Amino acid sequence: MIISALQKARAEYQPKLPKSLTGSVKLVDGAATESVADQAEIKELFPNTYGMPLITFEETDGATDYPAVNVGVILSGGQAPGGHNVISGIFDGIKKINADSKLYGFLGGPGGLVDHKYIEITAGYLNGYRNTGGFDIIGSGRTKLEEEAQFDKGLEILKELNINALVIIGGDDSNTNACVLAEYYAAKNAGVQVIGCPKTIDGDLKNEMIEASFGFDTAVKVYAELIGNIQRDANSAKKYWHFVKLMGRSASHIGLEAALQTQPNITLISEEVAEKKQTLDEIVAYMADIVAKRAAEGNNFGVALIPEGLIEFVPEMKALIAELNDLLAEGSAIEKEFKMMKKSHRLAWLAEQLTAESAAVFNSLPTGIATQLTLDRDPHGNVQVSLIETEKLLGEMVKTKLAEMKEAGEFKGKFGTQYHFFGYEGRCAAPSNFDADYCYSLGYNAAFLIAEGKTGYMSSVRNTTAPAEEWIAGGVPVTMMMNMEKRHGHMKPVIQKALVELDGAPFKFLLENREKWAFEPDYLYPGPIQYWGPSEVCDRTTVTLQLEQGKK
Repeated sequence: MIISALQKARAEYQPKLPKSLTGSVKLVDGAATESVADQAEIKELFPNTYGMPLITFEETDGATDYPAVNVGVILSGGQAPGGHNVISGIFDGIKKINADSKLYGFLGGPGGLVDHKYIEITAGYLNGYRNTGGFDIIGSGRTKLEEEAQFDKGLEILKELNINALVIIGGDDSNTNACVLAEYYAAKNAGVQVIGCPKTIDGDLKNEMIEASFGFDTAVKVYAELIGNIQRDANSAKKYWHFVKLMGRSASHIGLEAALQTQPNITLISEEVAEKKQTLDEIVAYMADIVAKRAAEGNNFGVALIPEGLIEFVPEMKALIAELNDLLAEGSAIEKEFKMMKKSHRLAWLAEQLTAESAAVFNSLPTGIATQLTLDRDPHGNVQVSLIETEKLLGEMVKTKLAEMKEAGEFKGKFGTQYHFFGYEGRCAAPSNFDADYCYSLGYNAAFLIAEGKTGYMSSVRNTTAPAEEWIAGGVPVTMMMNMEKRHGHMKPVIQKALVELDGAPFKFLLENREKWAFEPDYLYPGPIQYWGPSEVCDRTTVTLQLEQGKK
């Protein structure tokens, strides 16, 4: 394997651990738990894994002899920085528990379990991946573990390899499926534990016990560096407005944190748009007003941050998309006719199938955006918002609005645009020190959950604004995070997504500073991720966490 100088140096970095995991460990049970909503339904669906207590690990003087364990690990869903360190933590943790323990990686995501594709992860193989980005150590995939036939097929290889426990590293859907699998194996007395680890750069898998999903810190630092570079360029050239779309379909955590790190002129938050029921025209008018006021001061430039999923939160767009999702559902008569039709006739014909209100919105959109709304749906049957160029939609609409304002004498400046979408740039970055430590701790902690015979738990590491040795390690029952939601027309148990809280400290901080940042030259240029140097530079957590925990 050819490695860069940075990768070689990073391989020597030893991630920090909570002090409670560095010596002998004692498990302490906390209070019994219940789901965040729909308690009766969730309890009925998960009789073997519902109501379990919170778990905390503490230091102890007494040593515990654990038997060797064979553990399987799966990377599920999209990449996030730090996944390799979770696996490193699991490996080192189970080896500390008992040197004869073994770790197996299932290849290509959950499908590797079903198809019996795996490798044994040895120390020599693992060493080339420590503290690196990506999921290439075993690969990932989006196969959903939802059917009993899959569970049974997976159990065959788990039994063949004498695997005692399975760790599924993924987001809310993957961890929901991990809990379903844990319940199924518990009901069958299969002898296989299932533990989850919280991964998603979107940051929407969080609660009081999961302070952050791993990869979020690194990804936003990458985006913030790029945004800072763009702001410096904008402030130098003084002739472009940069419209930057950022990942985050269901929640705007990335956009909010990036704004807190860079202080752009405009930051749109999807949850705020939904709360205020802002129309597309109102959003455009708000943006155009800032552009015009900056132009009046001679500043024909600026930066606007736009969350990926924004249009689904705009009331009239949300209604339109819902109608399109139903009309263009896979296998429907309209979907078949739409695909057989000449492309030049499609949009006009589809508009006729919509309600009058949605047809008016659909016909008002630029042709390119309207076309993007009709593209193939995602695995959940929804429009793929990452393919919709929301940044261009808003840029074009602001341009039209400014032309109207110029005719009315309300705008006398210039308006040039540049468009950007930051997504894949952050998913496989080399993890920051925080994510390197946090991910390693999550994996190491998972090893002790396994050693203690737990199943249906998610690895939890808290108090993360403190130095790593003061972090609190433990576990939270996955059922505690669940509620019932409609998926594909059926009510299903799922982990409740964490949206930006409009009464939370991070959003309030944005609100307090938004007008100042719109007009004053207060850009921040955070620069690249730092790995060596002062702790306050290299080990800092997100501004979101600092504000949430009253540390800023």
